Amino acid sequence: MSATVTLPIWLFVLILLFAGVTFASHFLFPSVRWFLRRRLERAVEQLNARLKTPIQPFKLASRTDTIRRLIYDPEVAQAIADHARSNAIREDVAFQKAERYAREIVPGFSAFTYFGFAIRAARILSQSLYRVRLVHANHRALEDIPAEATVIFVMNHRSNMDYVLVTWLAAERSALAYAVGEWARVWPLRQLVRAMGGYFIRRRHNNPLYRKVLARYVQMATEAGVTQAVFPEGGLSRTGAMGRPKLGLFSYIVEGFRPGQSRDVVFVPVAINYDRVMEDRALIEAQDSGTRAFRFTLWPIWRYLRRQIWHRMTGRFHRYGYAAVSFGDPLSLTQFLATPRADAPQALGQDLMARIAQVMPVTPVPLVAHALSEGVRSVVALEAVLRRHIAEAEARGIVLHIPRGDIPYTIEVGLRALMERGHVTRAGDRLGLSAEGAEFIAFYAASILHLFGDHSGQKDTYDAKIKIPAT
Repeated sequence: MSATVTLPIWLFVLILLFAGVTFASHFLFPSVRWFLRRRLERAVEQLNARLKTPIQPFKLASRTDTIRRLIYDPEVAQAIADHARSNAIREDVAFQKAERYAREIVPGFSAFTYFGFAIRAARILSQSLYRVRLVHANHRALEDIPAEATVIFVMNHRSNMDYVLVTWLAAERSALAYAVGEWARVWPLRQLVRAMGGYFIRRRHNNPLYRKVLARYVQMATEAGVTQAVFPEGGLSRTGAMGRPKLGLFSYIVEGFRPGQSRDVVFVPVAINYDRVMEDRALIEAQDSGTRAFRFTLWPIWRYLRRQIWHRMTGRFHRYGYAAVSFGDPLSLTQFLATPRADAPQALGQDLMARIAQVMPVTPVPLVAHALSEGVRSVVALEAVLRRHIAEAEARGIVLHIPRGDIPYTIEVGLRALMERGHVTRAGDRLGLSAEGAEFIAFYAASILHLFGDHSGQKDTYDAKIKIPAT
Protein backbone atom coordinates (compact mmCIF):
# COMPACT_ATOMS: atom_id res chain seq x y z
CA MET A 1 0.00 0.00 0.00
CA SER A 2 2.97 2.29 0.58
CA ALA A 3 4.72 1.49 -2.65
CA THR A 4 5.73 4.42 -4.84
CA VAL A 5 3.97 4.87 -8.17
CA THR A 6 5.77 6.76 -10.89
CA LEU A 7 3.68 8.78 -13.32
CA PRO A 8 4.55 11.02 -16.24
CA ILE A 9 4.08 14.71 -15.44
CA TRP A 10 1.42 15.11 -18.15
CA LEU A 11 -0.65 12.29 -16.63
CA PHE A 12 -0.31 13.74 -13.12
CA VAL A 13 -1.45 17.16 -14.35
CA LEU A 14 -4.38 15.51 -16.13
CA ILE A 15 -5.44 13.71 -12.93
CA LEU A 16 -5.26 16.96 -10.96
CA LEU A 17 -7.33 18.67 -13.65
CA PHE A 18 -10.04 16.01 -13.50
CA ALA A 19 -10.04 16.17 -9.70
CA GLY A 20 -10.43 19.94 -9.80
CA VAL A 21 -13.30 19.77 -12.26
CA THR A 22 -15.04 17.10 -10.17
CA PHE A 23 -14.67 19.15 -6.99
CA ALA A 24 -15.96 22.28 -8.67
CA SER A 25 -18.97 20.54 -10.29
CA HIS A 26 -20.00 18.72 -7.09
CA PHE A 27 -19.15 21.25 -4.37
CA LEU A 28 -18.08 24.66 -5.63
CA PHE A 29 -20.47 25.37 -8.55
CA PRO A 30 -23.67 24.40 -6.66
CA SER A 31 -22.63 26.64 -3.77
CA VAL A 32 -21.89 29.55 -6.09
CA ARG A 33 -25.15 29.04 -7.95
CA TRP A 34 -27.05 28.92 -4.64
CA PHE A 35 -25.33 32.11 -3.45
CA LEU A 36 -26.05 33.98 -6.67
CA ARG A 37 -29.61 32.67 -6.76
CA ARG A 38 -30.25 33.94 -3.23
CA ARG A 39 -28.88 37.36 -4.11
CA LEU A 40 -31.04 37.45 -7.25
CA GLU A 41 -34.16 36.50 -5.27
CA ARG A 42 -33.53 39.28 -2.74
CA ALA A 43 -32.96 41.79 -5.57
CA VAL A 44 -36.21 40.73 -7.26
CA GLU A 45 -38.09 41.05 -3.94
CA GLN A 46 -36.84 44.63 -3.59
CA LEU A 47 -37.71 45.33 -7.23
CA ASN A 48 -41.24 43.90 -6.89
CA ALA A 49 -41.87 46.16 -3.90
CA ARG A 50 -41.74 49.24 -6.16
CA LEU A 51 -43.41 47.80 -9.28
CA LYS A 52 -47.16 48.17 -9.80
CA THR A 53 -47.26 44.61 -11.20
CA PRO A 54 -44.64 42.31 -9.62
CA ILE A 55 -42.51 40.04 -11.80
CA GLN A 56 -44.20 36.63 -11.76
CA PRO A 57 -42.31 33.42 -10.79
CA PHE A 58 -43.10 31.98 -14.26
CA LYS A 59 -40.98 34.72 -15.83
CA LEU A 60 -38.11 34.05 -13.42
CA ALA A 61 -38.16 30.28 -13.85
CA SER A 62 -35.22 28.52 -15.47
CA ARG A 63 -35.52 28.56 -19.26
CA THR A 64 -34.78 24.83 -19.36
CA ASP A 65 -37.57 24.11 -16.87
CA THR A 66 -40.06 26.17 -18.90
CA ILE A 67 -39.09 24.38 -22.11
CA ARG A 68 -39.61 20.99 -20.45
CA ARG A 69 -42.94 22.06 -19.00
CA LEU A 70 -44.04 23.24 -22.43
CA ILE A 71 -43.06 20.20 -24.49
CA TYR A 72 -44.55 17.77 -21.94
CA ASP A 73 -47.85 19.68 -21.82
CA PRO A 74 -50.77 17.30 -22.64
CA GLU A 75 -52.04 19.48 -25.49
CA VAL A 76 -48.56 19.72 -27.02
CA ALA A 77 -48.14 15.94 -26.61
CA GLN A 78 -51.37 15.41 -28.56
CA ALA A 79 -50.18 17.84 -31.25
CA ILE A 80 -46.91 15.88 -31.50
CA ALA A 81 -48.83 12.63 -32.02
CA ASP A 82 -51.06 14.27 -34.64
CA HIS A 83 -48.05 15.75 -36.44
CA ALA A 84 -46.28 12.37 -36.50
CA ARG A 85 -49.37 10.63 -37.86
CA SER A 86 -50.20 13.22 -40.52
CA ASN A 87 -46.59 13.39 -41.75
CA ALA A 88 -45.86 9.64 -41.48
CA ILE A 89 -42.87 10.10 -39.16
CA ARG A 90 -41.92 8.59 -35.80
CA GLU A 91 -43.16 10.37 -32.69
CA ASP A 92 -39.64 10.87 -31.35
CA VAL A 93 -38.80 12.83 -34.52
CA ALA A 94 -41.94 14.96 -34.07
CA PHE A 95 -41.01 15.43 -30.39
CA GLN A 96 -37.57 16.74 -31.36
CA LYS A 97 -39.19 19.22 -33.72
CA ALA A 98 -41.55 20.42 -30.96
CA GLU A 99 -38.58 20.79 -28.62
CA ARG A 100 -36.78 22.87 -31.25
CA TYR A 101 -39.84 25.12 -31.55
CA ALA A 102 -40.01 25.49 -27.77
CA ARG A 103 -36.33 26.47 -27.56
CA GLU A 104 -36.94 29.01 -30.30
CA ILE A 105 -39.92 30.57 -28.49
CA VAL A 106 -39.15 30.45 -24.76
CA PRO A 107 -37.14 33.46 -23.49
CA GLY A 108 -34.52 33.52 -20.77
CA PHE A 109 -35.47 36.60 -18.76
CA SER A 110 -32.74 38.43 -16.86
CA ALA A 111 -33.92 41.01 -14.33
CA PHE A 112 -30.43 42.54 -14.28
CA THR A 113 -30.37 42.96 -18.07
CA TYR A 114 -33.88 44.41 -18.14
CA PHE A 115 -33.75 46.82 -15.21
CA GLY A 116 -30.01 47.34 -14.96
CA PHE A 117 -29.31 47.96 -18.64
CA ALA A 118 -32.35 48.00 -20.94
CA ILE A 119 -34.42 50.61 -19.07
CA ARG A 120 -31.51 53.04 -18.80
CA ALA A 121 -30.53 52.50 -22.43
CA ALA A 122 -34.15 52.96 -23.57
CA ARG A 123 -34.48 56.23 -21.67
CA ILE A 124 -31.20 57.63 -22.96
CA LEU A 125 -31.90 56.61 -26.57
CA SER A 126 -35.49 57.91 -26.52
CA GLN A 127 -34.59 61.29 -25.07
CA SER A 128 -31.56 61.72 -27.32
CA LEU A 129 -33.63 61.19 -30.48
CA TYR A 130 -37.02 62.69 -29.59
CA ARG A 131 -38.83 65.05 -27.29
CA VAL A 132 -40.86 62.31 -25.61
CA ARG A 133 -44.30 63.27 -24.34
CA LEU A 134 -46.81 61.13 -22.45
CA VAL A 135 -49.83 63.12 -23.58
CA HIS A 136 -52.60 60.97 -22.11
CA ALA A 137 -51.41 58.95 -19.12
CA ASN A 138 -54.90 57.75 -18.09
CA HIS A 139 -53.56 57.16 -14.56
CA ARG A 140 -56.90 56.57 -12.88
CA ALA A 141 -57.99 53.84 -15.29
CA LEU A 142 -54.62 52.09 -15.06
CA GLU A 143 -54.59 52.27 -11.26
CA ASP A 144 -58.01 50.62 -11.17
CA ILE A 145 -56.70 47.45 -12.86
CA PRO A 146 -56.87 44.63 -10.27
CA ALA A 147 -53.45 43.63 -8.96
CA GLU A 148 -54.10 39.92 -9.67
CA ALA A 149 -55.05 40.50 -13.34
CA THR A 150 -52.74 39.75 -16.26
CA VAL A 151 -51.97 43.02 -18.08
CA ILE A 152 -51.35 43.02 -21.83
CA PHE A 153 -50.33 46.26 -23.54
CA VAL A 154 -51.70 46.40 -27.11
CA MET A 155 -49.99 48.92 -29.40
CA ASN A 156 -50.01 50.24 -32.93
CA HIS A 157 -46.70 49.71 -34.74
CA ARG A 158 -45.19 52.82 -36.29
CA SER A 159 -41.47 52.24 -35.78
CA ASN A 160 -39.01 49.87 -34.17
CA MET A 161 -38.56 52.69 -31.65
CA ASP A 162 -41.95 51.60 -30.27
CA TYR A 163 -40.19 48.84 -28.30
CA VAL A 164 -37.77 51.34 -26.79
CA LEU A 165 -40.37 53.98 -25.90
CA VAL A 166 -42.88 51.69 -24.24
CA THR A 167 -40.19 49.71 -22.40
CA TRP A 168 -39.07 52.92 -20.73
CA LEU A 169 -42.53 54.45 -20.13
CA ALA A 170 -43.93 51.23 -18.64
CA ALA A 171 -40.86 50.58 -16.46
CA GLU A 172 -42.60 51.59 -13.25
CA ARG A 173 -45.39 49.08 -13.81
CA SER A 174 -43.58 45.86 -14.69
CA ALA A 175 -41.17 44.12 -17.05
CA LEU A 176 -42.81 43.67 -20.45
CA ALA A 177 -42.59 40.42 -22.40
CA TYR A 178 -42.70 41.39 -26.08
CA ALA A 179 -43.93 39.21 -28.90
CA VAL A 180 -41.13 39.79 -31.42
CA GLY A 181 -41.05 38.93 -35.11
CA GLU A 182 -38.42 36.95 -37.00
CA TRP A 183 -36.48 40.10 -37.90
CA ALA A 184 -34.87 40.10 -34.42
CA ARG A 185 -33.56 36.54 -34.63
CA VAL A 186 -30.06 37.72 -35.55
CA TRP A 187 -26.95 38.13 -33.45
CA PRO A 188 -26.71 39.99 -31.09
CA LEU A 189 -30.37 41.00 -30.93
CA ARG A 190 -31.57 37.44 -30.35
CA GLN A 191 -29.70 37.09 -27.07
CA LEU A 192 -30.71 40.57 -25.90
CA VAL A 193 -34.40 40.06 -26.74
CA ARG A 194 -34.46 36.76 -24.86
CA ALA A 195 -32.74 38.29 -21.82
CA MET A 196 -35.41 41.00 -21.79
CA GLY A 197 -38.17 38.38 -21.72
CA GLY A 198 -39.22 38.65 -25.37
CA TYR A 199 -40.43 35.61 -27.25
CA PHE A 200 -40.13 35.06 -31.00
CA ILE A 201 -43.03 34.45 -33.35
CA ARG A 202 -42.86 33.00 -36.84
CA ARG A 203 -45.18 35.01 -39.04
CA ARG A 204 -44.63 32.63 -41.94
CA HIS A 205 -43.65 29.02 -42.58
CA ASN A 206 -45.37 27.62 -39.50
CA ASN A 207 -47.54 24.52 -39.10
CA PRO A 208 -50.17 23.19 -36.65
CA LEU A 209 -47.47 21.77 -34.34
CA TYR A 210 -45.65 25.10 -34.17
CA ARG A 211 -48.88 27.00 -33.58
CA LYS A 212 -49.83 24.66 -30.73
CA VAL A 213 -46.44 25.07 -29.04
CA LEU A 214 -46.70 28.86 -29.39
CA ALA A 215 -50.32 28.89 -28.23
CA ARG A 216 -49.55 26.89 -25.10
CA TYR A 217 -46.60 29.14 -24.22
CA VAL A 218 -48.75 32.27 -24.58
CA GLN A 219 -51.53 30.66 -22.54
CA MET A 220 -49.13 29.53 -19.80
CA ALA A 221 -47.57 33.00 -19.56
CA THR A 222 -51.01 34.63 -19.48
CA GLU A 223 -52.30 32.23 -16.83
CA ALA A 224 -49.19 32.94 -14.74
CA GLY A 225 -49.84 36.70 -14.84
CA VAL A 226 -46.87 37.70 -17.03
CA THR A 227 -47.22 41.30 -18.27
CA GLN A 228 -46.98 41.27 -22.07
CA ALA A 229 -46.86 43.70 -24.97
CA VAL A 230 -48.13 42.90 -28.45
CA PHE A 231 -48.44 44.64 -31.82
CA PRO A 232 -51.68 43.37 -33.41
CA GLU A 233 -50.74 44.73 -36.85
CA GLY A 234 -47.88 42.23 -36.98
CA GLY A 235 -45.49 44.65 -38.70
CA LEU A 236 -44.67 48.30 -39.29
CA SER A 237 -47.30 50.39 -41.06
CA ARG A 238 -46.20 50.97 -44.66
CA THR A 239 -48.82 53.63 -45.38
CA GLY A 240 -48.64 55.51 -42.07
CA ALA A 241 -52.20 54.48 -41.21
CA MET A 242 -53.16 51.79 -38.74
CA GLY A 243 -53.20 48.27 -40.20
CA ARG A 244 -55.68 45.46 -39.79
CA PRO A 245 -55.20 43.39 -36.64
CA LYS A 246 -53.80 39.89 -36.96
CA LEU A 247 -55.75 37.64 -34.63
CA GLY A 248 -53.30 34.83 -33.79
CA LEU A 249 -52.29 35.90 -30.29
CA PHE A 250 -55.81 37.07 -29.46
CA SER A 251 -57.13 33.66 -30.51
CA TYR A 252 -54.65 31.85 -28.26
CA ILE A 253 -55.52 34.03 -25.27
CA VAL A 254 -59.29 33.70 -25.78
CA GLU A 255 -59.06 29.91 -26.31
CA GLY A 256 -57.09 29.44 -23.11
CA PHE A 257 -59.32 31.70 -21.02
CA ARG A 258 -61.89 30.18 -18.65
CA PRO A 259 -64.29 32.84 -17.26
CA GLY A 260 -64.61 32.46 -13.51
CA GLN A 261 -61.61 30.10 -13.34
CA SER A 262 -58.71 31.89 -15.05
CA ARG A 263 -57.31 35.12 -13.69
CA ASP A 264 -58.74 38.09 -15.57
CA VAL A 265 -56.84 39.47 -18.55
CA VAL A 266 -56.87 43.25 -18.97
CA PHE A 267 -55.81 44.74 -22.31
CA VAL A 268 -54.35 48.26 -22.19
CA PRO A 269 -54.48 50.12 -25.56
CA VAL A 270 -51.37 52.19 -26.30
CA ALA A 271 -51.21 54.69 -29.18
CA ILE A 272 -47.86 55.95 -30.48
CA ASN A 273 -47.12 58.67 -33.02
CA TYR A 274 -44.00 60.48 -34.23
CA ASP A 275 -42.93 63.65 -35.93
CA ARG A 276 -40.45 61.47 -37.76
CA VAL A 277 -40.42 57.72 -38.23
CA MET A 278 -36.81 56.63 -38.71
CA GLU A 279 -37.82 53.92 -41.17
CA ASP A 280 -40.20 56.12 -43.20
CA ARG A 281 -38.21 56.04 -46.45
CA ALA A 282 -37.86 52.24 -46.40
CA LEU A 283 -41.54 51.81 -45.52
CA ILE A 284 -42.74 54.09 -48.32
CA GLU A 285 -40.50 52.31 -50.83
CA ALA A 286 -41.79 48.95 -49.61
CA GLN A 287 -45.39 50.08 -50.04
CA ASP A 288 -44.71 51.35 -53.57
CA SER A 289 -42.88 48.16 -54.60
CA GLY A 290 -45.19 45.75 -52.81
CA THR A 291 -42.40 44.35 -50.62
CA ARG A 292 -43.74 42.72 -47.45
CA ALA A 293 -40.56 41.56 -45.73
CA PHE A 294 -37.29 43.16 -44.67
CA ARG A 295 -33.96 41.51 -43.99
CA PHE A 296 -32.53 43.02 -40.81
CA THR A 297 -28.84 43.99 -40.87
CA LEU A 298 -26.67 46.01 -38.50
CA TRP A 299 -25.13 48.11 -41.30
CA PRO A 300 -27.90 50.79 -41.45
CA ILE A 301 -27.71 51.18 -37.64
CA TRP A 302 -23.94 51.65 -37.78
CA ARG A 303 -24.29 54.14 -40.64
CA TYR A 304 -26.98 56.04 -38.73
CA LEU A 305 -24.94 56.18 -35.50
CA ARG A 306 -21.85 57.36 -37.37
CA ARG A 307 -23.83 60.18 -39.02
CA GLN A 308 -25.41 61.29 -35.74
CA ILE A 309 -22.07 61.29 -33.92
CA TRP A 310 -20.63 63.46 -36.69
CA HIS A 311 -23.58 65.87 -36.48
CA ARG A 312 -23.12 66.16 -32.72
CA MET A 313 -19.40 66.85 -33.12
CA THR A 314 -20.07 69.57 -35.70
CA GLY A 315 -22.97 71.10 -33.77
CA ARG A 316 -25.55 70.31 -36.46
CA PHE A 317 -27.53 67.71 -34.53
CA HIS A 318 -31.03 68.27 -33.27
CA ARG A 319 -33.70 65.81 -32.29
CA TYR A 320 -36.34 64.37 -34.58
CA GLY A 321 -39.19 66.34 -33.08
CA TYR A 322 -41.84 64.85 -30.82
CA ALA A 323 -42.65 61.24 -30.01
CA ALA A 324 -46.01 61.01 -28.26
CA VAL A 325 -47.60 58.14 -26.35
CA SER A 326 -51.10 57.86 -24.90
CA PHE A 327 -52.92 55.12 -22.99
CA GLY A 328 -56.52 54.25 -23.76
CA ASP A 329 -59.24 52.74 -21.59
CA PRO A 330 -58.40 49.18 -20.45
CA LEU A 331 -60.60 46.29 -21.59
CA SER A 332 -61.34 43.36 -19.28
CA LEU A 333 -61.56 40.02 -21.09
CA THR A 334 -64.05 38.73 -18.52
CA GLN A 335 -66.41 41.62 -19.22
CA PHE A 336 -65.82 41.41 -22.96
CA LEU A 337 -66.74 37.72 -23.13
CA ALA A 338 -69.86 38.28 -21.01
CA THR A 339 -71.54 39.31 -24.28
CA PRO A 340 -71.75 36.34 -26.70
CA ARG A 341 -70.07 36.95 -30.07
CA ALA A 342 -69.84 34.83 -33.21
CA ASP A 343 -66.09 35.45 -33.55
CA ALA A 344 -64.68 36.63 -30.23
CA PRO A 345 -61.00 37.06 -31.33
CA GLN A 346 -61.99 39.17 -34.34
CA ALA A 347 -64.34 41.31 -32.27
CA LEU A 348 -61.65 41.70 -29.61
CA GLY A 349 -59.05 42.78 -32.18
CA GLN A 350 -61.38 45.33 -33.73
CA ASP A 351 -62.41 46.72 -30.35
CA LEU A 352 -58.80 47.17 -29.23
CA MET A 353 -57.72 48.76 -32.51
CA ALA A 354 -60.65 51.17 -32.21
CA ARG A 355 -59.53 52.10 -28.70
CA ILE A 356 -55.98 52.71 -29.94
CA ALA A 357 -57.28 54.85 -32.81
CA GLN A 358 -59.41 56.88 -30.41
CA VAL A 359 -56.40 58.04 -28.36
CA MET A 360 -53.89 58.39 -31.23
CA PRO A 361 -51.78 61.44 -30.27
CA VAL A 362 -51.57 64.28 -32.80
CA THR A 363 -48.09 65.84 -33.03
CA PRO A 364 -46.96 68.86 -35.10
CA VAL A 365 -45.70 67.09 -38.26
CA PRO A 366 -48.79 64.88 -38.80
CA LEU A 367 -51.01 67.89 -38.02
CA VAL A 368 -49.26 70.11 -40.61
CA ALA A 369 -49.05 67.20 -43.09
CA HIS A 370 -52.78 66.60 -42.85
CA ALA A 371 -53.51 70.26 -43.66
CA LEU A 372 -51.10 70.12 -46.62
CA SER A 373 -52.80 66.93 -47.84
CA GLU A 374 -56.04 68.92 -48.03
CA GLY A 375 -54.46 71.29 -50.54
CA VAL A 376 -53.39 74.14 -48.23
CA ARG A 377 -50.46 75.96 -49.86
CA SER A 378 -49.90 79.15 -47.83
CA VAL A 379 -48.78 79.79 -44.26
CA VAL A 380 -51.74 82.06 -43.54
CA ALA A 381 -54.24 79.48 -44.78
CA LEU A 382 -52.34 76.77 -42.90
CA GLU A 383 -52.76 78.58 -39.59
CA ALA A 384 -56.48 79.16 -40.25
CA VAL A 385 -57.05 75.48 -41.09
CA LEU A 386 -55.05 74.26 -38.10
CA ARG A 387 -56.93 76.51 -35.70
CA ARG A 388 -60.21 75.10 -37.00
CA HIS A 389 -58.95 71.50 -36.78
CA ILE A 390 -57.57 72.00 -33.28
CA ALA A 391 -60.82 73.54 -32.03
CA GLU A 392 -62.81 70.65 -33.48
CA ALA A 393 -60.37 68.10 -32.04
CA GLU A 394 -60.51 69.60 -28.56
CA ALA A 395 -64.31 69.59 -28.67
CA ARG A 396 -64.27 65.88 -29.59
CA GLY A 397 -61.67 64.93 -26.98
CA ILE A 398 -58.94 64.04 -29.48
CA VAL A 399 -55.49 63.73 -27.89
CA LEU A 400 -53.40 66.70 -29.11
CA HIS A 401 -49.88 67.79 -28.34
CA ILE A 402 -49.56 71.50 -29.11
CA PRO A 403 -46.03 72.52 -28.03
CA ARG A 404 -46.13 75.37 -25.53
CA GLY A 405 -49.85 75.66 -26.27
CA ASP A 406 -48.79 77.93 -29.16
CA ILE A 407 -50.31 77.22 -32.59
CA PRO A 408 -47.87 79.42 -34.63
CA TYR A 409 -44.96 77.66 -32.91
CA THR A 410 -46.56 74.28 -33.68
CA ILE A 411 -46.74 75.25 -37.37
CA GLU A 412 -43.11 76.38 -37.26
CA VAL A 413 -42.01 73.06 -35.73
CA GLY A 414 -43.97 70.99 -38.25
CA LEU A 415 -42.88 72.98 -41.31
CA ARG A 416 -39.23 73.12 -40.25
CA ALA A 417 -39.06 69.32 -39.93
CA LEU A 418 -40.55 68.86 -43.41
CA MET A 419 -38.49 71.63 -45.03
CA GLU A 420 -35.17 70.36 -43.65
CA ARG A 421 -35.73 67.05 -45.43
CA GLY A 422 -36.70 68.76 -48.68
CA HIS A 423 -40.32 67.61 -48.65
CA VAL A 424 -41.77 71.13 -48.44
CA THR A 425 -40.50 74.36 -50.01
CA ARG A 426 -41.36 77.87 -48.86
CA ALA A 427 -41.20 81.15 -50.75
CA GLY A 428 -42.58 83.92 -48.57
CA ASP A 429 -46.11 82.88 -47.70
CA ARG A 430 -46.32 80.22 -50.42
CA LEU A 431 -45.71 76.52 -49.72
CA GLY A 432 -44.90 73.79 -52.23
CA LEU A 433 -44.37 70.03 -52.21
CA SER A 434 -41.58 68.19 -53.98
CA ALA A 435 -42.32 65.01 -55.93
CA GLU A 436 -40.84 62.90 -53.13
CA GLY A 437 -42.36 65.16 -50.48
CA ALA A 438 -45.90 64.36 -51.62
CA GLU A 439 -45.42 60.72 -50.56
CA PHE A 440 -43.98 61.68 -47.20
CA ILE A 441 -46.78 64.17 -46.54
CA ALA A 442 -49.30 61.44 -47.32
CA PHE A 443 -47.47 58.99 -45.01
CA TYR A 444 -47.59 61.29 -41.98
CA ALA A 445 -51.08 62.62 -42.67
CA ALA A 446 -52.42 59.05 -42.79
CA SER A 447 -51.54 58.51 -39.11
CA ILE A 448 -54.33 60.89 -38.07
CA LEU A 449 -56.64 60.59 -41.07
CA HIS A 450 -59.17 58.61 -39.03
CA LEU A 451 -59.43 61.50 -36.56
CA PHE A 452 -59.90 64.36 -39.03
CA GLY A 453 -60.86 62.86 -42.38
CA ASP A 454 -64.32 62.41 -43.87
CA HIS A 455 -64.85 58.66 -44.17
CA SER A 456 -68.46 58.63 -45.25
CA GLY A 457 -68.98 55.71 -47.58
CA GLN A 458 -65.74 54.01 -46.53
CA LYS A 459 -65.90 50.64 -44.83
CA ASP A 460 -62.80 51.36 -42.72
CA THR A 461 -59.56 53.36 -42.76
CA TYR A 462 -57.09 50.51 -42.28
CA ASP A 463 -53.92 51.03 -44.36
CA ALA A 464 -55.40 54.21 -45.81
CA LYS A 465 -53.11 55.78 -48.41
CA ILE A 466 -53.54 59.38 -49.52
CA LYS A 467 -52.71 60.57 -53.02
CA ILE A 468 -51.29 64.10 -53.09
CA PRO A 469 -50.09 65.80 -56.29
CA ALA A 470 -46.67 67.43 -56.12
CA THR A 471 -46.54 71.19 -56.62
